[in-house]
Parts: sequence; structure tokens; C-alpha cells
Amino acid sequence: MRKLRLGMVGGGQGAFIGGVHRIAARLDGQWDLVAGALSSDPEKSIASAQELGIDSQRAYTDFKEMAKAEATRTDGIDAVAIVTPNHMHADPAVTFLESGIHVICDKPLASTDQDAVRIKQAAHASNASFILTHNYTGYPMVRQAREMFLSGCLGELRLLQVEYLQDWLSHPSSPDNKQAKWRTNPNLAGAGCIGDIGTHAFNLAHFITNQLPSKLSADLTSIVDARAVDDNANVLLRYPNGARGILWASQVAVGNENGLRLRIYGDKGGLEWHQEMPNQLMFTHFGQATQVLTRGSESMTAPIAHQATRLPAGHPEGYLEAFATLYKEAAELIRGNMHMSTLLPTLNDGLIGMEFIRAAIDSSKQDSVWVPLNCS
Repeated sequence: MRKLRLGMVGGGQGAFIGGVHRIAARLDGQWDLVAGALSSDPEKSIASAQELGIDSQRAYTDFKEMAKAEATRTDGIDAVAIVTPNHMHADPAVTFLESGIHVICDKPLASTDQDAVRIKQAAHASNASFILTHNYTGYPMVRQAREMFLSGCLGELRLLQVEYLQDWLSHPSSPDNKQAKWRTNPNLAGAGCIGDIGTHAFNLAHFITNQLPSKLSADLTSIVDARAVDDNANVLLRYPNGARGILWASQVAVGNENGLRLRIYGDKGGLEWHQEMPNQLMFTHFGQATQVLTRGSESMTAPIAHQATRLPAGHPEGYLEAFATLYKEAAELIRGNMHMSTLLPTLNDGLIGMEFIRAAIDSSKQDSVWVPLNCS
């Protein structure tokens, strides 16, 4: 069985997420990076490819040129990873889907609803798959939580609290900070905090419960003076069965580095998971002592959690391994060894994320009125 051939758009010198994708793709021996259009700057793109050992014949300066050339090669890429800023997701995604090449795209789906529709239309017209890297769904204990909730361990959903807190944008950012520069530019990011990390929190809640709120009330604010996008979001959620939820996303919460946390409470029990302690899941059955379930141990009962586990209990696994799980499952999907798994984030998850962003922005503009979510 040969390794699958991966191309990459974006992720050149100075980029963060491109390196994460490359490490994750290599981790399970499923992929080789063989081609790339790694920057919109031609010189930087070529230099980045040279640093990564990509053959000069497959170091491209334009993603359209890359898609055309790779689609006609007998050893062309099987999939492309799109790791650009949000406003540059749609054009390469559409181009590669139209070329019959599978797409693995970073989240959120796009920076505008119009671009999301373009990707949707291209994906539906293509035989190629579209995969969205909501990487937190790849954590073993997140999958354990999903299995426990769906099997009825918590009973009927009553309350849900999810938060994603950071502090790195607590003050005006330096013009030299590449990550902050595009994330705080509405023309490049689309939305601010609500799109960057709020979509992760929303996706995590949906992944574990397989339930979506019917409406929300949002208060999006720009705490830092003159910032053009939101850097703090408070969102109330109402579920069809009457359950209530709270989502808080902030990039100005001093003292928080990458604080993605989830609490779910049903009429039988409750679950709690913290991304910064990803190998533990806390479960409480009503009237009993809280249990601490650990990754890789006998307390981890879900087969889907074991499938995402590489190391014995006590050896930490985390962010890179969760990303790698998505790349491993993407490889299985492309090889035809599995059907489109409900565990692998897809186009539909991206469209749901875009609807969440739209509804939150609409609600906030109207002084936090309740706005319906149309995720059908």
C-alpha cells in the first residue's frame, strides 16, 4: 500500500498551521507531501518548497497552475491541504474540487457566505471529498464523551456550557505579528473571535451531543479600542428539547492560553473535558462520586476512542495527534476503506459553522435578539 500524495496551498515560511498539518499528515505514515503552492509571494513559495524538500518541478507559484498540473500527472496528488487565511479558502477549494482532487481544508469554511456557497456547489458537483479540520474532534476523550452521551449515560440533555478562552489579543497587536494581522482584518478573516475559535467551541458541542440549538442570542464585542472585528463573544443557546446552553469565546481573557472547555449535563449525569488536560474526562452519575476517565486505560470504554489512541495510558497525547487522527481517517476514506464517517468533519460541518457565525452576528447587531439557526 503506497502512501498517499499530499499537496498544500499556503503554509509557507512563517506560517503556523501549515507546519501542524504537515506533522499530522506524517505521523501515521499515510501521507507524503510532494507538491505545494505555499505562498502568494512567488519567491517565498519556491523558497518554502525547497526548505521542505519538495521537488522543484512540483514547487508552484500559483494554486491554479498546481491543480492543472497535478490533475494530469500519473503520480499526481491524491489530496490538497488548504491552510491559508480564511478569505483564501474558497478559490483553491473550488479549483481542486473541479479538478477531481480531494480537499482537506482548515476551518472555518470561508470568510463569507457567498464563498461558502461556491464551495458547496463545487463539492456537490465533484466526485472528490471535502474534509474540514475541526481537529478537536480527533481527541480520544472527546470521542469517549460522544459515545457516552449518545449511548444515554447522561440521559436527556439539559444544560451545556462550552468556552474557548485565549488572551493573546488582549492589547493592540504588532504590525509584524502575522497571525494577528490577518485574524483582525475583517476582509481576510470575515469574522473575528466568533469565527476563529467560537466555531471550534460550537463544533465541539455539536460533535459530542449530535444536537444543534434552534436559536441563539449573541453579544459580540470589540474590547480592544479600534479593533475592526469582535474579540469577545457571549452566546446563549436554546435547544429544541428545551435544553439551555452558553458559549463564551474570547481572545482577551487574560490568563488563558488555549482554554477550550466543555461541560454537559443531562438528567442522569454530567461530563467535563478540558483541552489543556486532554487525556482526562470527568464523568458524574447523579448521586455518585465523580469518576476521572483516562485515555488509554480500562476506563476508556468506547471503541471510537481506542481507534484514535496511539500510546499506552500515562503517555500524553494531544493536539498534533488529534490532527493526525483526521489525516489518518481522511486517508482511509480516500482509499475506500471506510464510508464518510460521522466522526470526520465534512462540508456540512463547515456550513453549520458559517450559519452559526451568521446568526451570532445578526443577533448581536440587533441588540442580542433571538435569531433562529437554519442548519438543515
